[in-house]
Parts: sequence; structure tokens; C-alpha cells
Amino acid sequence: MEFIDNTLAFKSFFTVTLAILVLFIGKGLNLRFAVLRDLNIPEPVVGGLLFSILFAIIHFTIGISVEFELQARDIMLVYFFTTIGLNSNVMDLVKGGKPLIILLAATILYMIIQNVVGISVATMFGLEPLVGMLGGTVSLIGGHGTAIAWAPTFAEKYGIHNAMEIGIACATFGLILASLMGGPIASFLIKKHDLKPTESGKIDVGVSYDTESSKIDYFAFLHAILAIHFSVMIGMLLNEFLEEFGLKLPLFVTCLFAGIIISSFITPKISKKFTWLDWHARGSAMALIADISLGIFLAMSLMSMQLWVIVDLAGPILAIITTQFVVAASITLFVIFRIMGRSYDAAVVCSGFGGISLGSTATAMANMTAVTQRYGPSHLAFVIVPLVCAFFIDLFNVVLIQTLLAYFN
Repeated sequence: MEFIDNTLAFKSFFTVTLAILVLFIGKGLNLRFAVLRDLNIPEPVVGGLLFSILFAIIHFTIGISVEFELQARDIMLVYFFTTIGLNSNVMDLVKGGKPLIILLAATILYMIIQNVVGISVATMFGLEPLVGMLGGTVSLIGGHGTAIAWAPTFAEKYGIHNAMEIGIACATFGLILASLMGGPIASFLIKKHDLKPTESGKIDVGVSYDTESSKIDYFAFLHAILAIHFSVMIGMLLNEFLEEFGLKLPLFVTCLFAGIIISSFITPKISKKFTWLDWHARGSAMALIADISLGIFLAMSLMSMQLWVIVDLAGPILAIITTQFVVAASITLFVIFRIMGRSYDAAVVCSGFGGISLGSTATAMANMTAVTQRYGPSHLAFVIVPLVCAFFIDLFNVVLIQTLLAYFN
């Protein structure tokens, strides 16, 4: 921990420790206030937002900024998506074939709509259309990472000199709204249509609210850790291989696929000969690791948001984000739920779509986790949503951004 030029900088160890504290506070608030549980607001979102607001108050009152080292956050994201891959198999993909295609097509169409909305609102305020793109898929579907990656291009080649601030501001507002939108929408749909899970068994991430305890022994935990690390190594090699052919994907995407490959083709054969290497897909240990890694990632992401950066841009950005929120919520309620089958799985998918439409893949997964912990498992949703969010739309977003930049150039 260092204090330089009115900035309090936390190193990785302190950052992770504070993130754990944030999780406990979020858990405590959810237990204390039933409305947070009823709306399925994820615990790291509750704690993370509280701390980001607290840090903003400190900045405005005594002029001290708080910054965090976030390398551990990226590791947690890789851990989480690897567990999702290990909890899946090829048969899950076959089962999710038609719903996967439907959700992908709907998401691609929504991405086009999102950019049209952003550009239209920006134009109404007399701003450049490219500012509207920054309030579209560049920062919302794309998240902070995409906004940061594309900001230099907008600034250097197209003259939007505050592109970084605009992109980060939109991504920040979007992340907050996405975290608050998905759970309540799913809860509303489940209660209105009296929906029940069609599957039984353990949930993919964490444990159910009605589960008093979950027994995890020493070897079950080590089995899960070994499977995760082995999958990450394969995912890293796959990532480097694809880069050689010019296809650059986030590491967590290739680790997700590595987990699917291992769980489908390797571990079934190994576990028959060596039972001591069986890590039990969808077991309690894997679900616990998934829950912890996602919680820490989201807590670190939200508590590290520097809300004071976006104050000067609040007016137009709030108009863009408010419009985007209304459009996203309407499409989630009246389109996604219907085309995904008006079932319990469809409601859980809606919570995930609410997360990715304005936030990030991790937000989508956190929303679905909160819903399934309360109402029951939805393995289908945990297969198709990360595949759509973490793989296909990233590729399409690059093409869409490049096409729009060429059009407005």
C-alpha cells in the first residue's frame, strides 16, 4: 500500500483481502434486507457498489483517490470460466444447439440496435456519431476492456480526444445497471408465470439458499483445483496457437473451451482407470471454487470503479445510458423471454442477457448465479450464455465496430 500525490494505491494482496471483506459486507446486507434477496441482486454487487460510492465520497471530500492493482482479478475470471467449461460437455452443446443459435441471432440483432440507439441519442445532443458508438457496443456489450482497447483509435484517428473517459464512463454506468437489472427481471418472470426448474441436481455455481451445508473433503477440493489448472494450461496453449493465425481471443474464452474438451473426452476415460483423479463434474467443490472466483472478480471490478472520473460527462452519458437501459430491459422482457421458450431456463437466460446487454460476461454469470441459487439449477443457461457472451459476440463486435468506423470516416 502506497500513498503518492494524494492517491492511495493498494497492491494485489491488499486488493484481494479488501475484495473478500466486500463480499462479506454484501452477504451481510443481503441477509439484513430481504428486498435485495427478492430482487436477486448479487452479493458482490451490493458490497462493491457500496465501497465504490464510499471511495467517491472520500475523493470529493478530502481529495484522496483510491486505486487498486487488479492482476488477481483477471486470474479469478480465468478460474471462473474454466469451471464453467469443466461443468459442461459436448452433449450440453448439442442440447443447447437450437437455443444457442436463437440467442446468438437475437444478441447480434440487439448489438446493431444498441449502436443505432447510442448514435441517435448522441446526435440529438449535437455530439459526433462516434461518441454514440462509445455509448454503444464499444463500452456496453464490450465492457471496460473493449472500451479501453478501442479508445486510442477513436482519439488518434477520429479526433474524439476524451474517448477513454467517455468509454469508461459508459461502461461503468452500464455495469451498474446490468448488475441491478438481470436479477429483478428474472424474478418477475419466474413469479408471474410460476416457473419451475426442469432439471434437478446441483446448481452450476455456489450452493442453493435452501442448502444448509455442503460437505467438501480434502481430495474433492484438490481434484477440482488440479482439473482447473490442467485446463488453464491447455487453454493457454490453445490461445497462443490461435494467435499465430491472427485470431486473438481473451484467455478465459480458450480456457472455457479447454474445460469443455477435457470434461468431454479426457476425464471420462481417465476416471475409469484412475478413480482418484475423478474431480466430479458439477460437484460441490467445483461449484464452490466457481462461486468464490466469480464473487472476488466482481467485487474487485465494482469496488475499483472511479466514479469521480465520469462526473463532468454525466449529462449526455446519462441520457444515452438511460435510453440504452430502457431498450435493453424491454427487449429482455418482451423478446428474449418469448423466443427462448417462456420457460424457467428462458427466465435465467434473461437474467444473463440483462447482464451482458449493458455490462459484461461476468455480470451475466453473476446475475444467473443469484437467480439459480434462489430458484434452482439451469444447466442450459450456463452453457449457452457464456458461449454467446464470451466468444461469438466478441468476434462480431470487432467486425461491427470496424464497419461503423469505416462508414463514419
